[in-house]
Amino acid sequence: MGIVGNLNPDQLQFFNSQGYLVLESFASSEDIDLLRKRMDQLLDEFDCSKSSSIFSTTNQQQSTDEYFFESAEKISFFFEEKAFDEGGNLKQPKQLSVNKVGHDLHGIDPVFKKFSSSEKVSGFLCSLGYRRPVIIQSMYIFKQPGIGGVVVPHQDNSFLYTDPPTCTGLWLALEDATIINGCLWAIPGSHKDGLVRRFIRDENGVHFDKPSPTYDQKDFVSIEVKAGSLVIIHGDLIHQSFENSSSNSRHAYSLHVVDTDGCKWAEDNWIRRKVAPEPIYVR
Repeated sequence: MGIVGNLNPDQLQFFNSQGYLVLESFASSEDIDLLRKRMDQLLDEFDCSKSSSIFSTTNQQQSTDEYFFESAEKISFFFEEKAFDEGGNLKQPKQLSVNKVGHDLHGIDPVFKKFSSSEKVSGFLCSLGYRRPVIIQSMYIFKQPGIGGVVVPHQDNSFLYTDPPTCTGLWLALEDATIINGCLWAIPGSHKDGLVRRFIRDENGVHFDKPSPTYDQKDFVSIEVKAGSLVIIHGDLIHQSFENSSSNSRHAYSLHVVDTDGCKWAEDNWIRRKVAPEPIYVR
């Protein structure tokens, strides 16, 4: 199909200068309803007695296991750190305990696949210069009321590296994201400083190749958005989110895209797929 870019010059200029862009009303209320209802079904079908894998950005080396590695080509469920009591039992229903579901929703589930490979998504990727883009991972993120964990400052290219770097994050708000319930925060323009460090997978597991820099929280700006808004995130942009201490959840659907034309997927990335992902389009 013929792919046509759908970002205007002002939008491209903002993205190039700031490292992120908000597309308001990107998803319709019908789109949101379909994605949320489908996730409700997947959660209902999930037998949490067979898995208690925890996702944490503050303790990634210790919390990464084979279940996490295998999730690259599966629909897997990861719990919040604070979801369990001292005896290892869930303190509340699984629907209020899961941190995220990933990392191949876009490839396996028809509902998530239809949205992820839509012409709207292809359009702005074309505007950003992608020639043979693939979705390398997808996540449904819950940011649960009261226990939704912090996501520390990071760059997406650290985890999903190509040579040259090509990762772009797509973050769709399925509920209003506010300062109170844990919206995104970013350092505008930080993508211009390049990649700080990489998250490496080797024979010893996973680890960062350099220590974490120290960031001044005054440099971050909040990105509060309404449900249906899409935030496009440059792979080198420093961004984070805080704990959700409110009584409202902050559901989001996140995709990460890399190009496969003129660049190489790093073999020491944490994702090692047995089957290569299909491109969204080829130019």
